Amino acid sequence: MRILVIEDEKHIADFIKQGLKEEGYSVDVAYDGEKGYFLAGTEEYDAIVLDLMIPKIDGVTLCKKLRQDKISTPILMLTAKDSVDDKVRGLDSGADDYLTKPFAFKEFLARIRVLLRKDTSAIPTKLQVADLVMDILTHKVIRDGKEIILTTKEFSLLEYLIRNAGKVVTRTTISEHVWDINFDTTTNVIDVHITALRRKIDHTHKNKLIHTIRGRGYTIKG
Repeated sequence: MRILVIEDEKHIADFIKQGLKEEGYSVDVAYDGEKGYFLAGTEEYDAIVLDLMIPKIDGVTLCKKLRQDKISTPILMLTAKDSVDDKVRGLDSGADDYLTKPFAFKEFLARIRVLLRKDTSAIPTKLQVADLVMDILTHKVIRDGKEIILTTKEFSLLEYLIRNAGKVVTRTTISEHVWDINFDTTTNVIDVHITALRRKIDHTHKNKLIHTIRGRGYTIKG
C-alpha cells in the first residue's frame, strides 16, 4: 500500500512517514499543497493524509480540487482545529475522515486501516499462488503448510508480486509501489530483496514461483 502525506511541519511529517514505513507502507511526503496536488495527480496512492493548514494550497481547497479532478483516493484530514464547524468544512470538502492534533499514533493507524478497507472492500484479505498463501490481515505467509517469516519490506514486495501474479513487474513499478519517490533505482536493493524472497519461498521447493524475466523484471506464477 502506498500513502501520500501532505504536511508542512517536517517533524510531524517525518514522524508519520517513519511510523507508516515500520508498518509496511510505502510513503511519499509533500510539504506544501502545490507539491501535494502534483503528486496526487501524477502518482497512484491508496490513501492521502492531508493537513488542513498547509502553504500554497490549503487543505480544504486541495481536497476540493482533487475531488473535482475525479481523484477518489481516500483522504484523512489532519488539523489542530477541533471545532465542529472545522470538521464539517473538512468533510464537506471531500475528506473521508478527520483527525485532530495531537493524536495517538495507534488511533491514526486504525483510521488508515479503515480507509484502506473501504477502498479495497472487494479485494480479498488472503492472496494465493499455487501452495503459497499470504494473509494480509495477520501478515502470515504459509507455503505447503509451513509458515515463512518475512521482513516488513519482503512482505510488501511479495504482496505486490502476488497482486500482479502472472504479470511482469518492472524494477521501476516495484520501486514506486514498495519503496517511495526518493528510492535510488540505480541500486541493487530490489534484486537483493528478490533473492531473499526466493531463498525463503522457493529454495526447498521443486516448483519455483518467482521468476526473472531478463531485461524486463520479475513475475510470480504457479
